[in-house]
Amino acid sequence: MKINNLLPLFAFAVVLSMASCKKTDSTTDATEYETTFELSGSQGVDENLSQDANDVLNEVTADKGLQGNGFIAAPNENNFVSCGAVTISPLQGFPKTITVDFGTGCTSQSGVTRSGKLITVLSDSLRHSGSTATMTFDNYYVSGFKKEGNITFTNTSTAGTKSFHRSCINGKVTAPNGTYWLHSGEQDVVQTAGASTSSLLDDVFSITGHRSTTNQAGRTRTATIVTALQKKFACSNIDMGTVRIEGPNHYAIVDYGDGTCDRIASISIDGRPARTFLLRN
Repeated sequence: MKINNLLPLFAFAVVLSMASCKKTDSTTDATEYETTFELSGSQGVDENLSQDANDVLNEVTADKGLQGNGFIAAPNENNFVSCGAVTISPLQGFPKTITVDFGTGCTSQSGVTRSGKLITVLSDSLRHSGSTATMTFDNYYVSGFKKEGNITFTNTSTAGTKSFHRSCINGKVTAPNGTYWLHSGEQDVVQTAGASTSSLLDDVFSITGHRSTTNQAGRTRTATIVTALQKKFACSNIDMGTVRIEGPNHYAIVDYGDGTCDRIASISIDGRPARTFLLRN
């Protein structure tokens, strides 16, 4: 066969190869997009569970007189968040180990069900600048999600501003259906309302920073807060703010809403129409 007769066959093979590549690329893109959607939702759960732990810490230390700086909790607010049994050791001096045991299941007045133990080692009164609160979790579940790992809050407050740096390492969340993901991150939490009152119900926190989330298949997405997240003590979930999540060849924006207390957030990839998802509770 002459070489000229091979040229059409070669050209046809190239076209088939190009079409196959396009199909493969398209399939890969779709898989990567779905991974980003999945991990964006997982990251949203992580964020809410971390804030929930912050709520429990604030209520327990307020209830037990461990906030410091002259803070005295308002009456009739006990157990708004936590309805577990609290033990503190030692009773005098620091550091203290605070264990909140929710048993086999305990639903708070705000409708959040927790079980297991949340354990915190507090180096000094929570509102004292430089104090640290390190949390670990013993068979601990919130709304059916199992939480593991270490969270350390370091008080970074200055005159007139109550703030914390939050570091999460070796984080793991297991969903009610058995799937799990790993996470870690560094964030700054600033109280923007309620710091000067004796009530926890008017407390509002602003969160900035970054975290990474990895699924069971080993796929990772890094999230950076673009517009500060807002968490009201009186709301079970984050209610405002945006997060940018980086994919391999795309990005996603997670939007937590307009400040309304609900469980709805949305994800948009590369500016496409948003897809809504529900937060953990």
